[in-house]
This record gives sequence, C-alpha cells and structure tokens, in this order.
Amino acid sequence: MTHSLATARRLQPPTDIELAAIVRNFHAARVLVIGDVILDRYISGQVHRLSPEAPIPVLRPANDRCTLGGAANVALNIATLGGQAILIGVTGNDAAGNEVHRLIESTPGIVPAMVRIAGRPTTSKTRFMTGSHQLLRLDEEVTDPLNQDGLTAVMAAVESHIDSADAIVLSDYAKGVLCNGVLDAILARAAASGRLVIADPKRPDFAAYRGATVLTPNEHEVRVATRIEADHDTEADRAGRVALEATGGEAVLVTRSAKGLTLVCRDAEAIHLPTRAREVADVSGAGDTLVAALAVALAAGAGLVEASMLANATAGISVGKQGTATVSRQELLDALHLDDLVATDRKIVGLEEAVAQVADWHRRGLKVGFANGCFDLIHPGHVRLLSEARAACDRLIVALNTDASVKRLKGPTRPLQNEMARATVMASMAPVDLVTLFDEDTPLEMIQALRPDVLVKGSDYTVDQVVGADLVQGWGGKVVLVNLREGHSTTGTIRRMTVPAG
Repeated sequence: MTHSLATARRLQPPTDIELAAIVRNFHAARVLVIGDVILDRYISGQVHRLSPEAPIPVLRPANDRCTLGGAANVALNIATLGGQAILIGVTGNDAAGNEVHRLIESTPGIVPAMVRIAGRPTTSKTRFMTGSHQLLRLDEEVTDPLNQDGLTAVMAAVESHIDSADAIVLSDYAKGVLCNGVLDAILARAAASGRLVIADPKRPDFAAYRGATVLTPNEHEVRVATRIEADHDTEADRAGRVALEATGGEAVLVTRSAKGLTLVCRDAEAIHLPTRAREVADVSGAGDTLVAALAVALAAGAGLVEASMLANATAGISVGKQGTATVSRQELLDALHLDDLVATDRKIVGLEEAVAQVADWHRRGLKVGFANGCFDLIHPGHVRLLSEARAACDRLIVALNTDASVKRLKGPTRPLQNEMARATVMASMAPVDLVTLFDEDTPLEMIQALRPDVLVKGSDYTVDQVVGADLVQGWGGKVVLVNLREGHSTTGTIRRMTVPAG
C-alpha cells in the first residue's frame, strides 16, 4: 500500500485520549527495517581489587547476556509496541551471527529477512559491567561497504518485502550495510512505490538520505551536518530546516535529549515538544525506541504531530529503565493516562498492573470480583450492581470498554463520555477497588489473565450468557447475577433526553 503523510497543522494538539486510540491500532502497523544489525553483549560481575599487572579493575563475571542492537533493536521495539517488523540486515557465518538469528527468530512480531555473508564478521559490542557502570566496551566489526554480492542479496530481500510494508526505517549505524549503492537503491525503490521512509542518520552529509520522508537526527548529528548549534529552540528550528533542504523530504525530527524534540515540517512553524521523561536511568537505545515508535505510529495512520508526541512519550519511558530497554504497548497506554491515574489515586491501571495487583490480593487470601461494561452514564442500576458486586467479594475490579469498543457495540454516537472520563467516574465509586480498560468486544482475554473468583453481571443475563462464566466456574469461582432496578439504563436516559414530551 502507498502512504500519504499529512503535515497539516491541527488547531488543537491531540489529547492523550486521542493518542491512546492510535496506540490501540499499532497492531495494524507493518514496518520494514533495513540497516546495521548489532549483537549487544553484557558481561557483568563484581570488582573487588585492581590488577597487580596494571592499574585496572579485575572483573569476576557472574552474568553474560545478549540482546539485539542497532537495526535489530529498532525491530524489537516495533514488535514490543505491538507492530510487525520485517528485518533486513547482514550477519556473518559466526557464533555472534548465530546468536543474532536465534534472538530474532524467538521474538514474536519480527519477520526475519536476514542476509549472511561469509568472511564478514557480525557486528558485536561487548560491554563489561559492574553494577550500572561500564568498565570497558569491546567492538568487533568491519565497516567496509557491502560488496556487489552483498548489495544484490540485500536488495533482493527488499524487493521481496517492500510492497507489504506501510513504512520503511533506515537504521544507519555506519557499519557498511547502508552504503551508497544500497541507500540509493532503497530510496529510489521506495519513491517508485510511494512508501514512507524514516531515516535515522549517521552520515555527516544528510544529502545522502535525499528522498527520505522523515529524517531523525539527534542534536549532535544535526550540528555536525548543518554546522548550526541546536541547543536552543530557534537554532534547532534553523538546523532542522537546513537538514530538510538537504533531504528534500517532508519533515525533520531533531531529538534533543533532556530538551525534548523539535519537529520541522515544510511550510509550517516548528513544534517543540518538551521531554516526557520523569526520571533518567540510562539513555542507551532510547534513539532506537523513539524511531520505532515514530514508525509504528505513522504506519498505523497517525499524522506527524501525533506520531512525534507518541515517540516522545515512548522514549521518555525507555530512559527511565536501566540498559537498552524496550517499551510495551501497555506501558505507553499507562503513561498516556498517568495524569488521570494520579487524580484517581492510581485506581485506574493497565492489564499488567492489574494482574500483579490481583496476584497480590490472592496471596493475601482475598476474594476478587470482576464486573464489566460501558458504564457511559452512571445511574441507580449501576450503583446497585457495584454495591452488590462488592458485597460478594473482598476486592472489586471493573473493566470498562474503550471508546473504540463502545462504538462497535453501541454505534457511532456512543460513548457520550470518553474512556478516561468514564474511568475517572468509576474510580471514584466507593465499592470499586481497581479500574482497567479493554479494547476487545468482550472481556474474555482479561478474565483469563486476571482469574477472578467472582464474576458479576446483571440479572438480565443468564449464567450461560455471561462471557467467561465457564472459565471462572472451572477454577472454582462463582457467577453472581444482580437484580437491577427497572427503568434505569443509559440508552433509556438518552431516549428521554432526545424525544420531546407531549
């Protein structure tokens, strides 16, 4: 499919609720990632003395782990966010290459389209660590451009997959895969097929990426390429426009660490987004996370402003973690709803946190109840349902349909209140201990994950009609049907409001 990237300015910035709706569509994104694949290896242990041979620490290794780096880390982040990544890169026929392939093939959401080249070592970085401190980094690599056979093999993989991708990421780590021949061929092929291209540059001459739709340099890279300091907003804007002319693209997104992002689009004022990081533990891999989130959002149909805001939020979560870290779709949703979580004493949580809380309640011997619904306008029937539900258990979870789910069930005019408004009202109800959201038409997956002891529904249902009843009864729980007050429903309230009396 071809992709048209809208750069028009919105009158109002998107709300976190609108951004969350985009995140829930990440599963539809299919991104082709091409670039330098790296094996990141961490050898960690304790240092208790200096070597008698030289003034260097002696490391006693206790742990050895490998992770995907470079373009493979971009693909990993895309998969963790819920999208699908098709990964094209180069490894050698060596142990490091075998480990890269094992890691890729064991990661759901990554479609491998790798090229092996005999005689060319797999790029690997080995970090020797004690605690959170690096003692030494060992780089094993060859940065020579691909030979003709390598170029041909990479382009054959591109041809096999480009037509099924919504967007393309060029992850350049200057290790030789995105050499002139490969880069020129990919950009020409993408232009011919109307594909959106995001280029994460390493070259000092941005003209090499001419034809890319979006360029994502960091502050250092844009300064080297344009010879303009990007420390302040005005300079970042000016540097971004010089970079934009060099690429002929539609936008440049300058990443500026603690100062946030600057988005420069053609024929529009620059947008400066302050960082959303609440704490910084490690910036390793944050650039890959940002590019991955930007790509997934654009591939899922977001505009540049929305995609940049989502990328900013995702990177803000990433830097709060130690080491090269990925961010899940649920973590991003939780971060977008954080202000509302604080306002309601953190009763509103994502599924992962709800699972952990239920596990804690179960360890303490507490009986957990579960109720679900749209709860668009709270009425006496809802109040009765919640009160009786809480009376049947020690802790009560209420699962709300997201806005998208409500629209599918109730029609395009519903809900009357957005999901966070509904969640905030629900969290303020005394019988309710936890509120979470589900995007599916039924809460079956959530019930399977939470394993409640009591499933509560209105008496307008029979037990065999209650979603998840067989599961709950199967693990020893029970179903409670609450007698509701007649004459109370959101649909009835809406009808009375819209039908004139007389």
